[in-house]
Amino acid sequence: MYSLLIKQKDTVNRWMERFGVRFGIYKNGVFNEQIFPFDPIPRIITNSDWAEIEAGLIQRVNALNLFLEDIYNEKRIVKEGIIPEEFIYSSKGYLAQCEGITPPKGIFSHISGIDLVQAKDGTWYVLEDNLRIPSGASYPMIARDITRKASPETFSNNKVYDNRNYSSLIRKAMDYVNVDNGLEVILTPGRYNSAYFEHSYLAEKAGVLLAYADDLIVENDMVYYKGLFDKKERVGVIYRRISDEYLDPLAFESTSLLGVPNLMRAYAKGHVAIMNALGNGVADDKGIYYFVPKMVEFYLGEKAILKNAPTYLPYFEEDKRFVLDNLKTLVIKDVAEAGGYGVMFGKDMDQNQLDNIRNLIETDSRRWIAQEVIDFIDLEIMEGEEKVYRKSDLRAFVVSEAETHVWRSGLTRYTRNPTSFVVNSSQGGGFKDTWVMKK
Repeated sequence: MYSLLIKQKDTVNRWMERFGVRFGIYKNGVFNEQIFPFDPIPRIITNSDWAEIEAGLIQRVNALNLFLEDIYNEKRIVKEGIIPEEFIYSSKGYLAQCEGITPPKGIFSHISGIDLVQAKDGTWYVLEDNLRIPSGASYPMIARDITRKASPETFSNNKVYDNRNYSSLIRKAMDYVNVDNGLEVILTPGRYNSAYFEHSYLAEKAGVLLAYADDLIVENDMVYYKGLFDKKERVGVIYRRISDEYLDPLAFESTSLLGVPNLMRAYAKGHVAIMNALGNGVADDKGIYYFVPKMVEFYLGEKAILKNAPTYLPYFEEDKRFVLDNLKTLVIKDVAEAGGYGVMFGKDMDQNQLDNIRNLIETDSRRWIAQEVIDFIDLEIMEGEEKVYRKSDLRAFVVSEAETHVWRSGLTRYTRNPTSFVVNSSQGGGFKDTWVMKK
């Protein structure tokens, strides 16, 4: 069996290299592109496990969408003391420019990437909510396509949910919020973005246009796509793959060359839908994560199905004292960082490092959260011709339109470092396919 898996691994990785399936990262001011290593042994999720995950994710994303609508309008959750007001407005993801704006059909997070891990007792925990521009769905999609070609019997002999419907889920979400039946585009910052392959791949699979900033103009608060011979066509929805601060140089970062001038005006007037909505970063702030179970109860009147990792907010004095007394056993996270950066394990710090982080928590408590270390499961991977075990997580993708759907697949990431808990691709990790079983 393992000789076949090794053959598949080489074949799939070779084909992905041929198709330009790469992950690019900036490090020390230099852009480097690298293959995102694929492991052929799939992660298998049973039908019963998936049923719980799916129900929990739908519940969680629905609550997060309600939170975003509330926080930019009535702010009931603040007025009723569930979340401190200061905590909202000090979040780097909160955008004052979005106050009073409700996007088309009231959906803020059309595509949510929720990161989960499974503890060794079988319990699933949510580690992060990614509601701005979550990436990664294209990798298991193309890996499955190539594996199907390399080994057709793999899927005919196993009752696995087909994952080829992700692009149709995206297209359905775009159709649902499209303003005045305009063009549907994916807005990319270009090939030097880490997920550029995904932008072009999803545009092709969903049957929508891949657009660059220069392709779009705003006139009379309407967005137009400039086609051949400068023909202009009205744009109804933009699936943007550009961070908020670079999306409109007249509203946010003035030096941005990636955005579209006056796009914010068109959006604020309801003349174009943007997926995901601007200002979503306040909901995937690592500090706001602490409050998501309370959001579920507040907005839905239900207990959260999926658990958060046990989390402490040094912002609260009681939590701060606990964190400072137990630094050596906790993982400390900088709420402003992403991609596995700003994550520090107390057990790996020397005394000077512990003293430094203790001082930072004392002087800027809002910047940090602390979590208990979850000893999540190791999955087997092929390293050369050997089978070894490495820490792995799961990024599940949730698509919201008239209803909320969970894609029956996902991006399983693993670390290639035998002593590391950090699985992010930007930290050198690899990925594998995720099989959700029908029975």
